[in-house]
Amino acid sequence: MKHALLFIVLSTAALSGCAPSSPVGLVDVQRIVANWSQYQGYQAQLMLQEQTIAQSHASNAQKQSEAQQLQSRYAQITSQLTAEVQNAAAQVARQRGLKLVLTRQGVGYGGIDITPDVEKILNITERATPAPSPT
Repeated sequence: MKHALLFIVLSTAALSGCAPSSPVGLVDVQRIVANWSQYQGYQAQLMLQEQTIAQSHASNAQKQSEAQQLQSRYAQITSQLTAEVQNAAAQVARQRGLKLVLTRQGVGYGGIDITPDVEKILNITERATPAPSPT
């Protein structure tokens, strides 16, 4: 669910006027959320708040109210982060003359990967993938 909204919104962020032969940019949302410290910070904060609510000795009604507030906060944060990714993707699309930007997930072939450019705009540094340990 945490990537679903970001995936849907970015997928539908296609710029208008797209012809079949127009250049298509692709953004790897999984890579962005895996490396984006801002996203990771919000995710950790929300998970901690969820655990705190679950472990509290408050009444069920109070827990339910707090859970609804947390869900609202999650929606606000998701909307904010999605807008940031959309704006960065749109900026890269304008710079590169792309007519359409989709998420890489679900696209098996074609397109120009603009993820590194989007990451630069969002100040994301890709984390190194650890080398496989010898067995």
